[in-house]
Amino acid sequence: MSERYAVTVPQGYRVGGWEVREPIATGAFGSVYAARRADGGDTPPRTAALKFLPTGTATPRQLSHLRDLAEREVELLRRLHRPRLIRMYEALVVDDPGHPALDGATVLVLERAERSLAGLLADEPRPGAGPELLAQICEGLAQLHGAGWVHGDLKPANVLVMADGSVRLGDFNMAAELDGTHAYTPAFATPDYTPPELLWSRIDERGRRIRPSADIWAFGVVAHLVLTGTFPLPGATPALRRQAATLYARGSEELRLSAGLPDAWRDIVRACLTRTHEERVGVEDLLRRVRQAAGRTRASRLPRPLRPPLRRLRPRMPRGRGRSRRAVTVAAALATAAVAAVGYGLGVRTGDLSGSGGRAATASGTDAAAATYGADVLRTDRGVPPAYRLLIVRTAQDCGRPVVTPALIAAMLKVESDFDPNLADPARDEYGIARWTPRVLRWWMHEDGTPGETVPEPPFPPAESIPAMGRYLCWIEPRLDTHLTDDRGVLLAAAYRTSYRKVNEAGGVPPKYRSYTTRVAHYVERYTPPGAG
Repeated sequence: MSERYAVTVPQGYRVGGWEVREPIATGAFGSVYAARRADGGDTPPRTAALKFLPTGTATPRQLSHLRDLAEREVELLRRLHRPRLIRMYEALVVDDPGHPALDGATVLVLERAERSLAGLLADEPRPGAGPELLAQICEGLAQLHGAGWVHGDLKPANVLVMADGSVRLGDFNMAAELDGTHAYTPAFATPDYTPPELLWSRIDERGRRIRPSADIWAFGVVAHLVLTGTFPLPGATPALRRQAATLYARGSEELRLSAGLPDAWRDIVRACLTRTHEERVGVEDLLRRVRQAAGRTRASRLPRPLRPPLRRLRPRMPRGRGRSRRAVTVAAALATAAVAAVGYGLGVRTGDLSGSGGRAATASGTDAAAATYGADVLRTDRGVPPAYRLLIVRTAQDCGRPVVTPALIAAMLKVESDFDPNLADPARDEYGIARWTPRVLRWWMHEDGTPGETVPEPPFPPAESIPAMGRYLCWIEPRLDTHLTDDRGVLLAAAYRTSYRKVNEAGGVPPKYRSYTTRVAHYVERYTPPGAG
């Protein structure tokens, strides 16, 4: 390890079900290591990133600060599951007196990224797909702000690029939930990405008061950096650029954008980098303008495997023989962040740190075993296979519509396939746990809403089929007529079997599908915990 890490963890150290591998990155307050499953099982994800925060080994003053940072990040990641936010699989606290430097550390088990945007920008030449990357970053901000949170530290180092080239926002230890129009974050941020009104802002016992517009300023800086390789304010050092930002806010200096900034992006960057927060563009308007600009700017290919999928806003749907229930346009699904995916993983576990002399427990103090995951929304004693509980619960959470519950998804999987991941019905051209037709699964299989470039071939793993079912149900629900009197979940199941148009035309469940929906309703009742309905 060539540089000093904030938290030094030896290779091979066991934390819960994970074994630490090579170091990835470090900051002032924590360090990140690659990890792989140590239990030898085949349950995905096989790899993860472990973020260690030394919440048990610092001075009392440092501990108070570190615990606040850890609690902020854990709280956000537990509550928000969005396709453009990095996913947390579990949170652990190391209990290992034999290793005092690690004892009491908080460990976040996170989705493994390929690299950061900062690393990507260090490449020569810069990536030509910058506009598409920016569109995905802006989607992440829209998802975050729409849920009532402010990031507080948006910068290239906190934008993660996955192996398939897609983008996730990460590092939420400065994030805060809005209280009205403001939030309160720790008084630590990166000056180059901090708006002028916060450079000398007042700090009280709750921290620094910020608005979502602070993230909009940071996005403008990131966009200018991605597209031109330079900062939008002059200065060879952060201190000089901070001085330039102050003069700009006072009206003593003008914004001098690079001549290399494409015309389609010039007005966008200006709308982000206004002198006052009141003038700054809102995130929804920003997202609309960024998507338009990304569509007008021709993106060259990134070296594989880091080429982001290019978004198609008006896909042409397949026609011809096959089940009509999924042969529908997905333009609306592509335009909303509500249709999300579940990410990796079929279970989360904690256990003994065999070989390390310690134990691990979840940060909440409860066992997050796969067999009991989501017990408050999905019963644990009625036959739902433990291997699918995490997928089912997260898929429902990602949709965010009250009708799309874990119990409904589990009931439909039960009726569709009896939870058989290897189901094959060639006569109907349907396969897998959710009975997908290959040429239609193509339109729902990707978490960012983009169709696959080719028709997938079975078998279809549950980690692909179940989130795709959730995306489709989430897209159907608002298209069912509001005047229909049948149970909304039953109507949704019928539409999944046929189409929302046929359900609307029939004024309810078509007779052909009543036996199916009766069985679904039976299992919904069976799988719903008391008080969860």
